[in-house]
Amino acid sequence: MERKLIFLDVDGTLTVPGGREAPESAVRAIRRAREHGHLVFPCSGRNYEMLEPLLKYGFDGGITSCGGYVFAGGDVLQDCPFTEEQRSRIVTLFREGGAFLEMEAKDAAFIDEGAKRYLEDSGRNGDLLRMIQAVWIDLGPKTMAEYDGRPVYKMVFVSPGEDRIAAAKTELGGELEFIIHDFSEPDCIFGEIINRKFDKGSSALLVAEAFGCGAEDTIGFGDSMLDIGLIRAAGTSVCMANGSPRLKEMSDMVCPSVDEDGIEWAFRELGLI
Repeated sequence: MERKLIFLDVDGTLTVPGGREAPESAVRAIRRAREHGHLVFPCSGRNYEMLEPLLKYGFDGGITSCGGYVFAGGDVLQDCPFTEEQRSRIVTLFREGGAFLEMEAKDAAFIDEGAKRYLEDSGRNGDLLRMIQAVWIDLGPKTMAEYDGRPVYKMVFVSPGEDRIAAAKTELGGELEFIIHDFSEPDCIFGEIINRKFDKGSSALLVAEAFGCGAEDTIGFGDSMLDIGLIRAAGTSVCMANGSPRLKEMSDMVCPSVDEDGIEWAFRELGLI
């Protein structure tokens, strides 16, 4: 089989949401695929610091912050944070609207502590609670008051309603994409803000080009609407069984969930190992 470049979303694909360890089956599959000459990359919404605990598995590079920071082959291929004007306006408009933010730099994250109150509401669904818990607590962010001016590549938000972020979307929607996750609830919207200059898909193709490969040589794995770009761009696309119904419809293959050895199963089905 010709060499493939494999791009793995992290939360909900390689690990459970917020996880710091991948299943042994996935680690084994990554190792064997690389032994067969394939290249494997995490393709994550996490910043570099949040992704770093997983780099021990021996990847060939990585896509972080949904493509804001991309590295491979010893080189930085993309480094594209928000402008300071964009960052400042989002913070102001979210504060005025009554919504809550987490800002992600390359090596730190900064949270609006008001979002933690959502964790105290036992009526929230499991996926929503897990993601808020992971982003606002488990992955070790600092408080917004500690923000020190370093470049910000992506933001995560929680809002009591979509109307609370309407002003920000109206003013900045042409430059920035506001992605709302499927497991959001009408009174608790969970989503992410990324630059429209890139997404996971365009970033995966940038990596492929650096290795002299085309889209037909790429395989993309994902589970959420944040992975749409990757699923659309990859030569072969795979959605996890625990993934978004809409993403499953768009994908070439659906594999077992992250906690049912889905990565290893799909690598075998695709002839990678």
